[in-house]
Amino acid sequence: MKNYAKLLMISTVFAVSLTAQTKDQMVKSIMDETYQNSQLETLAYELMDDIGPRLVGSPKMQQAHDWAVKRFQNWGIEAQNEQWGEWKAWERGPSSIEMVAPYSKSIEGMQLAWSPSTSAKGLTADVIMLPLFKNKEEFNSWLPKVKGRLVMVSQYLSSGRPDYNWKEYATPESFDKMKKETSDAADEWRKSIAVTGETSRTLNEKLEKAGAAGIVSSYWSRGFGVNKIFSANTKKIPVVDISLEDYGQLYRMIQHGKTPKLKINAQSKDKGTASTFNTVAVIKGSQKPEEFVILSAHLDSWDGGTGATDNGTGTITMMEVARILKKNYPNPKRTIVVGLWGSEEQGLNGSRGYVWTHKDQMPNVQAVFNQDNGTGRIANISGQGFLHSYHYLGRWLSAVPNDLTKDIKTTFPGFPGGGGSDHVSFIAAGAPSFMLGSLNWSYGNYTWHTNRDTYDKIVFDDVKSNVATIAILTYMASEDPEKASSEKIKMPTNSRTGEPMMWPEVKEPTRKGGLD
Repeated sequence: MKNYAKLLMISTVFAVSLTAQTKDQMVKSIMDETYQNSQLETLAYELMDDIGPRLVGSPKMQQAHDWAVKRFQNWGIEAQNEQWGEWKAWERGPSSIEMVAPYSKSIEGMQLAWSPSTSAKGLTADVIMLPLFKNKEEFNSWLPKVKGRLVMVSQYLSSGRPDYNWKEYATPESFDKMKKETSDAADEWRKSIAVTGETSRTLNEKLEKAGAAGIVSSYWSRGFGVNKIFSANTKKIPVVDISLEDYGQLYRMIQHGKTPKLKINAQSKDKGTASTFNTVAVIKGSQKPEEFVILSAHLDSWDGGTGATDNGTGTITMMEVARILKKNYPNPKRTIVVGLWGSEEQGLNGSRGYVWTHKDQMPNVQAVFNQDNGTGRIANISGQGFLHSYHYLGRWLSAVPNDLTKDIKTTFPGFPGGGGSDHVSFIAAGAPSFMLGSLNWSYGNYTWHTNRDTYDKIVFDDVKSNVATIAILTYMASEDPEKASSEKIKMPTNSRTGEPMMWPEVKEPTRKGGLD
């Protein structure tokens, strides 16, 4: 009996030792493949430069889905496009904006998403500025003046210097003066819009109905040369966004009694309706195939730039993780799913569609790892309100080399995300889901939804760090003998209402978008 017990102890020690050796070898293989045979630059070129921006419903979006499926299949990974809805189909064409009076000048700008086109010859019209209103009657009295004109609908900003530039060089007195003047002007503008009874989303439609020839906006992103590029919100007249610098010049001309005239040529195509998809790739589990580790990123983007950091980097990260795991870990214990979602930008529609369709998977999800905030290396992870997340995430993170994790800040158990990115769709369904938050790299000002979100903003060293980290986390989550707990925290009381706060609810996606 003593010999049996001794043999059992030796066997157990050997098994633990063998498991540790296997883990160490897998981590080494992942690190070697990540840093010595990276495919990230190729994937980034193909997605951002060769395909380009990926607006939901556009031909480019469909091209990206088809490209991703082919890429996965070339790596020996099963993949397909799963339809979740339909969207207005629109294709961006070339656009140009010129000032033709009081003199000729090229204007920096572009048409907004879903903007109606001009004729082939373009549109030439006088420009007027939306004034400040004291009440709705003033607005209604002014409204007939827009007929046949291009209407400037954004607040005038007197300085195109970001705050950090002011803070670095201005005197404290000058900086404080600028901040107060900027704040006061913004308050005055908001109050003026409010009294019209319109919002930034409904104003363009109101001006269109009043006979405006087109809309000119400038949504400055508070960085040198950067503007946010969103949607037109008109049905028949073109909408363009122009740089702060050019917008300011037009405003000052009007203030000094000049009437600038612009020629806009915006060629786009209304292509009716398009089916909308998620690209879903699967590496089937060998021991627990009905349990899932899900790698999450959205494939769609706005189309001011090429969607490089929102969310091209997340997409190529998850694709590269899948490639590396298929090569080095082809028979995972649990099934590994890669979801590249569509229409995250219009309300998490793709991931909501996946959760809605695959409700049966949600109780069996081991973990969802989501990335969607720029090119930076992982800097923070929250437990998202899952009570025991510290225990299993801690185990998985412990296998990642310290060089990759030493600066990662964790918050446990955290609080469930209520919006912002696709992990929220899974959190709502009770699946342990985690946003892998990245270093900022001036994301909010310079690349998030802007005309400068392009390949050159990618920091590949940081993306490689994320690939290695996520690949190791995925391996560890797949191999873990225990099913990760999905027990939730007790939600706190809302200080405003005195009622307990609610866990996010599963929501069905918008199935038909932009079609009204």
